Amino acid sequence: MSSQYFRINAPKDGPRRSPFLEQLLARADMSVSMSDWRAEGFRTIAPPGTAMPSIAATALCADRGAVDAAWVCLASPVHYVAEMSRVRMAGDGMLSLTPAAAEGFASDFNRIWKDTGICLTAGRSTQLFCLFDRPLAVATRDPREVLGQSIEEYLPLGEDAARLRQLISETEMWLFEHGVNGARGRSGLPVVNGLWFWGGGAPLPVLPEVQGWVAGDDVFFNAFGARHDAAPGSGVVAAVGEPGSDEWQDTETRWLRPAVAQLRAGRLSRLEISVDDRRFTLSARALRRFWRRRKPWWEFLA
Repeated sequence: MSSQYFRINAPKDGPRRSPFLEQLLARADMSVSMSDWRAEGFRTIAPPGTAMPSIAATALCADRGAVDAAWVCLASPVHYVAEMSRVRMAGDGMLSLTPAAAEGFASDFNRIWKDTGICLTAGRSTQLFCLFDRPLAVATRDPREVLGQSIEEYLPLGEDAARLRQLISETEMWLFEHGVNGARGRSGLPVVNGLWFWGGGAPLPVLPEVQGWVAGDDVFFNAFGARHDAAPGSGVVAAVGEPGSDEWQDTETRWLRPAVAQLRAGRLSRLEISVDDRRFTLSARALRRFWRRRKPWWEFLA
């Protein structure tokens, strides 16, 4: 039977109340810890036994098909804050680029790193991808996990981590007073003073088939196409906006409330909600736990 998986972005500072979400979390089964929400969401929509491809390879394949490279990762533009004893990623440090800025960064990067076996390419969505001529054995972290945190404990790990860490340091120096950043500064935008390399893996010849639908906004799930209305059947929703925001109200109205209605009607067997590193599961039976007390939704994560 069908199930739906909702991913919610928890703000690092100043969360706002969300009564409907709090009602659902209060009635859900006891939460469980999970390490990779995208892997869980992918299992919801993929045929049994289908291996999840890397985040970057999936996004790049959807953007431009097969590419000639041994390994690819995302190179997300970020803004760091230098403090007395650490470098911290700003709380709003994940930045978006205009198409011209993305192309400008890629062109200049490829001029500087020519003949190194590394190149940068800008996707149609202005995502930056870094392509390598040999595979890297390295573990990386989603930049959303790093927001507001010291970057040191989130840097790449593994056999080839030194190569990626060196590239991080070199790109920080390259970006210092970069021409694209001059234009951003004059427009009152935060400068791009780092690229966060993550989500790497071998490029794909084709995207894997999925049996469900996706909605919302996520660099991995966007590759499988998006729906803009409530849909029956198994699906993954990467919520746009944080609970309590205007964007969240649209997510709640368009996808979350219809999913709860389908659950009550028996058209869904399970509704899963993940926030940070916790997952909550709701069934039609769980929805009848009306006696459970609501509380601020972020207190359910403690």
